Amino acid sequence: QDAFEAFHVDKVLVSKYLKSLQIGELAPDQPSIEPTKNKMLVKDFRELRAAVEKMGLLKPNQLFFFLHLAHILLLDTAAWLILFYFGTSLMPFIVSLVVLTISQVQASWLQHDLGHLSVFRKTKWNHLLHKFVMCHLIGASAKWWTLLHSRHHAKPNCFQKDPDIDMHPFLFTLGKKFSVELGIKKKKYMPYNHQHKYFFITLPPLLFPTYFHCHTFYIAYTKRYWVDLTWMLTFYIRFFFTYGSLLEIKSLLAYYFIFRMLESSWFVWVSQMNHIPMDIYYDNNLDWVSTQLQATCNVEQSLFNDWFTGHLNFQIEHHLFPTMPRHNYWKVAPLVKSLCAKHGIEYQCKPLLTAFADIVHSLKNSGELWLDAYLHK
Repeated sequence: QDAFEAFHVDKVLVSKYLKSLQIGELAPDQPSIEPTKNKMLVKDFRELRAAVEKMGLLKPNQLFFFLHLAHILLLDTAAWLILFYFGTSLMPFIVSLVVLTISQVQASWLQHDLGHLSVFRKTKWNHLLHKFVMCHLIGASAKWWTLLHSRHHAKPNCFQKDPDIDMHPFLFTLGKKFSVELGIKKKKYMPYNHQHKYFFITLPPLLFPTYFHCHTFYIAYTKRYWVDLTWMLTFYIRFFFTYGSLLEIKSLLAYYFIFRMLESSWFVWVSQMNHIPMDIYYDNNLDWVSTQLQATCNVEQSLFNDWFTGHLNFQIEHHLFPTMPRHNYWKVAPLVKSLCAKHGIEYQCKPLLTAFADIVHSLKNSGELWLDAYLHK
């Protein structure tokens, strides 16, 4: 299956675990593809994947990732040195916050690469460095991230299957169809007609310092990810020891909370620009390619956009080839565009600021649809 091929680097190793899951084989006269799936699209995509593997686009350039890690560590060190050498007055405090935020967000993009097994050819090295970056540099659980993010990739924008849209309907109403359904049922958890306004002061600044902050510890503890928890504690020991030697307790807590808010804002705007404006509904059991394309869009390429978004401006290519090293997305993009054009599928690509604006526009439209349905007698 295409999902199996997309997620697993070492097929031989993973196949050893499949034998116990086999429940039988299809009879020779039975179709191998369900009627909800596009047979020709599946065929062409599998040919494309074979070509991608033959071109070596799934092989990582480890120098690229080494330099990326180096600039993260340099920024992380610089954030502390700024306070150490220039004092803790307002200006050094602000500059240090900005530098640490950049380091943290770039570490988030790197842990994303490691979690997708796209940095090293051997799985164990990806897992090991993933724990270092995610747990020690960021302070969150690597296994917690993998658990949630794998589900997101399997069924993006599918309600009750993609954890990234669990905020519907409790905080926001998402998607045109869901908004109308919610209005018809007369359900109102929030004033959705104003959600495009309260979005700015809720999800972007507060996701990390509130929900994620608690949820990563909750999952790590309840699922007994003891190794992750130990690694995570090293982050907090290092942070409060190094910065605690320079800042008073109130300033230290303010510093920590502010950089988490800045990090959260950057992450949410980038991660949601590719998904919230797209189709959001129940799982329609489509083929792999259709499932990914209807839920993702791209942002134009530039050196800044690549760095700022961690190459998530190539969200379409990333979702179709999640183990592909990000530095190769631009190489496969023309091939994916051709595949979409051949099958009459829209390949969306927009400027960065337009992508940000589309988040707000989609929330506003969803809120208006909900209100119309809610007030309709």
